[in-house]
Amino acid sequence: MRLALGLSYSGGAYQGWQSQPSGQTVQDRLEAALAAFTTQPVATLCAGRTDAGVHGLMQVVHFDTPLQREPFSWVRGTNAHLPADIAVQWAQEVPQDFHARASALARRYAYVVLESPVRPSVEAGRVGWTFRPLDGAAMQAAAQHLIGEHDFTSFRASACQALSPVKQLRRLDIQRRGSYWRFDFEANAFLHHMIRNLMGCLLQVGQGLQPPTWIAEVLAARDRNAAAPTFSPDGLYFLGPVYDARWGLPERTAAYDWLP
Repeated sequence: MRLALGLSYSGGAYQGWQSQPSGQTVQDRLEAALAAFTTQPVATLCAGRTDAGVHGLMQVVHFDTPLQREPFSWVRGTNAHLPADIAVQWAQEVPQDFHARASALARRYAYVVLESPVRPSVEAGRVGWTFRPLDGAAMQAAAQHLIGEHDFTSFRASACQALSPVKQLRRLDIQRRGSYWRFDFEANAFLHHMIRNLMGCLLQVGQGLQPPTWIAEVLAARDRNAAAPTFSPDGLYFLGPVYDARWGLPERTAAYDWLP
């Protein structure tokens, strides 16, 4: 049968999602836990690969297995072999034509940024940080230039392996709650470092270092050197994929309520 899992993780201790020879990735830890639980090798495919330091609120993976067990047994059994900063939230049998990545209609991320003259402490690693005040109206105006289908070459990493730089950014919402800013992104797919590079530019606008129209110039340049430096992964969360309702998969986890 084919099984889908939803999991959340704190990415600070890991070298990203994708398996590495070091074994210090979220995928490596998950597959080791599944192998310990099932007593056989398990290879997973995910909805979206996250960078080192990036957190996941609802990563979705699928894998094929001959074992028949209750969904909650998969959750408890796998979690028994996972470190404290990774937890399977749900398990569900899915049709054979379901694919965690290919079946996703969109992906969602959120950035949480602390605006304060003093660096974060309790929330270190879980929020980005700017010591300069941010202008929300200016960032909102800049964001409008990014909505829609564009060539995002200026915002992709040099190591990006995507076949095309053209992506459709469907949503970019910016809200403030006290000293914390939250930026919500939704697109059909994202390029490597795309969100972190977008954030670097949005923060330059918010800090008054560039006008809102500068974003449009960076986009049109199709040149990574035209954009701001890549922002820290601290405070970046993969909220999860968006699937067609016909798959009947959960849309969120309890961790969603933890974010500002």
